[in-house]
Amino acid sequence: MPSQELTAAQLARHAHSVRLLALDVDGVLSDGQLYFSNQDEEIKAFNSLDGQGIKMLQASGVKVAIITGRSSNIVSQRAQQLGIELVLQGREDKLTALHELTQHLQLDWANMAYMGDDLPDLAAIIKVGLGITLPNATSTMMQYSQYVTRRNGGQGAVREVCDLIMQAQGTWDAALAPYLNTSLTAASK
Repeated sequence: MPSQELTAAQLARHAHSVRLLALDVDGVLSDGQLYFSNQDEEIKAFNSLDGQGIKMLQASGVKVAIITGRSSNIVSQRAQQLGIELVLQGREDKLTALHELTQHLQLDWANMAYMGDDLPDLAAIIKVGLGITLPNATSTMMQYSQYVTRRNGGQGAVREVCDLIMQAQGTWDAALAPYLNTSLTAASK
C-alpha cells in the first residue's frame, strides 16, 4: 500500500530522527540529464546550493551517503569536494546498498532518509524512516514517498531537504550563525 504524504508535524518528527541522508545522483543531485562528449566523457551539473546544504548537514552531525546505479569519476570528485565518505557507485539494488550502510553505521531504518527519483530507488524510499522524492520524479515515486520537495532535482532540492532536517533537529540556527557573524562583523567595519 502506498505511503501517504506526511503532515507538517509528522514530517518534523521523521526528520528529527534522521542520522543518515542517502542520495541518488541522476535526477536528485543532478537534473537527470546525461551528457556525453565525443570522447565518451560524461558531464554532470551539480547545484552549489545542494553542496552548501550537504556541508552544513554533515557539520550538524548527520551523515550523507551517495548511492547510484552508475559509476562516474565525476561523482567521486564531487563527493570528495563535499566531504562525503559514503559513496556506493554501480549499485542498481539501492535497498541492498542501504542495508549495508545500516549495518556499517549501526543505524535503524527509522534513522535514515533516502532521496530518489525513479523505480530503482522505490524499495529504499519505502523502507526508510523518511522517503523523499522530487516533483520531476515519476508519479509512482510520488505515490510512495512521504515527502515531495518543492524544487526539482539538480535545482536545490537536496538543499531543501538538508535545511528541513536541520530545522527539525534544532541545528539550523547553529549552522547559520557563522554566516550571520561574518556578515555582522563585515558590516561593523
